[in-house]
Amino acid sequence: MMEAMTKSWTDDRMEERFDAIDQRFDGVDQRLDGIDHRLDRVDQRLDGMDQRLDRVDADIRGLRGEMNERFDQMNMDVNARFDKVSERLDAMYRLMVRGSIAAIVALIGLVSACLGLFATQL
Repeated sequence: MMEAMTKSWTDDRMEERFDAIDQRFDGVDQRLDGIDHRLDRVDQRLDGMDQRLDRVDADIRGLRGEMNERFDQMNMDVNARFDKVSERLDAMYRLMVRGSIAAIVALIGLVSACLGLFATQL
């Protein structure tokens, strides 16, 4: 049987088979090179997107800090306004209490004067 194979598979025929196999491997290598090139482009695009996302993240962090500063400032402004309003309300309350006391004293004086007049006429 070996003799039959060696007669039918000559060196030339073996060389042809090896050349065909080599050509197929070359085709596979070319396809893999093309895939590798496309994967490199995808990798570059992903790197670009990653850089852009980093910039967006940095911008968002900056905006967050700026917004926090603005809210803190606004909070202080609102607190200052409430403090002023509270001071004004306290002053108005004191004025109303003083006015009420003065009115009560005046009424007491008026009642006393009326009683004194009434007592003198009797």
